[in-house]
Amino acid sequence: MTKKLFTERDIQILSNNPYIKSVSQKGITYTDEFKRIFIEENEKGKLPRNIFEECGFDIDMIGMKRIMSSGSRWRAAYRKMVYLVCEIHAPKTREELLRESLR
Repeated sequence: MTKKLFTERDIQILSNNPYIKSVSQKGITYTDEFKRIFIEENEKGKLPRNIFEECGFDIDMIGMKRIMSSGSRWRAAYRKMVYLVCEIHAPKTREELLRESLR
């Protein structure tokens, strides 16, 4: 199955979202701020789809597969950072761990 490519119109629309760092025909790079928001809201129990919608993204344009893949990547990075920090350093606040994990 081929990955959905973004049209020029899609790219223009996505580029206007403040949570997009860059977008091309093949992919999206989200801002660190959005990744932090995603992790914080997801940790509170909010679904990935709802987080994306509330941040102004068109779910049909992006696609659920991209949303789920991004969320999985960010959660894994967050868990890894939490583990490493807990192993090496004195305990930090949850907010500090979140900031560090998404850099």
